[in-house]
Amino acid sequence: MKVRIDKELCTGCELCVNTCPDIFEMQGDTAGTKVEIVPEAAEDCVRQAAEDCPVSAIIIEEE
Repeated sequence: MKVRIDKELCTGCELCVNTCPDIFEMQGDTAGTKVEIVPEAAEDCVRQAAEDCPVSAIIIEEE
């Protein structure tokens, strides 16, 4: 699984950072990812963050 943040949509609410801090971090005013390829152990966390994102800025690519 790969994950990225659409910087145009992200409002910087930090919900993903709080939900999955091993994968997401704040990069200025918006969130970003610490990794491109998500470790298998963190996939559920990333899916939850994407589901909870109020502006659907988290883009998941299943491999």
